[in-house]
Parts: sequence; structure tokens; C-alpha cells
Amino acid sequence: MTRFLILGATGPSGILLVRKTLEAFPNATIVIYARSPDKVPEDLKKNVSVSIIKGTLEDLDVVETAVKDVEVVLSALGPGASHPSNTPIATFYGHLIDLMNKHQVKRFILLSTASSADPHDKFSWKYAALVRTIRTLAHSAYAEIVACGEVVRSKGEALDWTLVRVPFLTNADTEGVVAGYVGDGKVGMTLSRKALAAFMVGEVEKREWVQKAPLISNA
Repeated sequence: MTRFLILGATGPSGILLVRKTLEAFPNATIVIYARSPDKVPEDLKKNVSVSIIKGTLEDLDVVETAVKDVEVVLSALGPGASHPSNTPIATFYGHLIDLMNKHQVKRFILLSTASSADPHDKFSWKYAALVRTIRTLAHSAYAEIVACGEVVRSKGEALDWTLVRVPFLTNADTEGVVAGYVGDGKVGMTLSRKALAAFMVGEVEKREWVQKAPLISNA
């Protein structure tokens, strides 16, 4: 029976991620680590397969409790509109990776964006403009995404990580996904949150993108 730790589970993408995990792995146990457990929908709170641990990114003793006996970590954490400039998520990921290594947790699938460049990327006017705009208008968010990618790549060599990079997120009712890299002529500019959840959960068993950073969009 697989045991998941899901981070960022109180946001719109994270809630869908929890629901998709329950759908795909009906016999699994899901641990939600959240600063504000009251934001978890009531039906998920009452689900016998779900347990909730309250804590912040700084509560490392509590984080370690959440990581113990887990097999897969899924993270929908991402910077918000008024994100601090000290890259708290990247700092947290550094500690989280240490704890995953300590407790022999190998699989780590996490949200990212095209701001975290990959060597397989090619030039794209649209994505170059998008990243430049974010870097200018939301520099703290840009710096956070870049730092998260760097810490996962540098510290996660012993992990089976996948950086799932996304474009503009929508609430469209579709799970169809195209996966590739920036500028490959396949990947578009929008992605439904349902498709993000489906891709992340599907990658747990498919393992098509281990230690890779695909950019995904709707088909």
C-alpha cells in the first residue's frame, strides 16, 4: 500500500492533486502537510485514507514526522502574488531532501515553471517573453522557482525527482496532456489544473520523466 505525502494541498491545484491520488490509488494512505488544515475540504478531512499534519515550512521536526514511512512526495507548492524574497520554498526543499534521504524516500514529484530552465529547452519567443515578464514584475516568484530547481538538481542526485513545469494554469475540465520542452513545437501555453494533477499522479508509476523537467500543456 503506497503512502503519499502531499504538500500544497490546500490550494486549487493541490486539492485536485489529493483527489486524483485517491482516485488512482484507492488503497493508498495520504498525508497532507499544511499550515492551514481548515482549508482542506470537509470530504477530504473525513476520508479515512487521509491524515492531516499541521505545520509550516520551518517546523522541521514536524516535517520529519510527516516524511517517515512515506514512499512518494508530491508537491503543489508554489510562490504566491506577494511572495517573500528569501526563497522559503527552496530552503524548505533543501531540508526536505535531507529528510527524504535520511528516511530513504526516493520519489519526489513537484511543481515548477519554465522559469526553471532545462538544458533540453530551445528558444521560444512566447516563453522568453513570459519568463522575462515574470522576472521583471514578480521577481521574488521568479527567484523562488529558479532556486527550487537548483536545489532539487544539486541535492537530489539520490532521488527519483521530476520537476513538472507548467505554463498558465486554468480550470478547464480536461486531463489531456502534451509533455516536452520549451520550444519543441509541441507544448502550448495553457494547462488545466486537472491535467496537472493527472500527470503528476500518473508519473508515480509510469516513471517516464525521472530526473527530468518536462514542460506540460493541454493537448
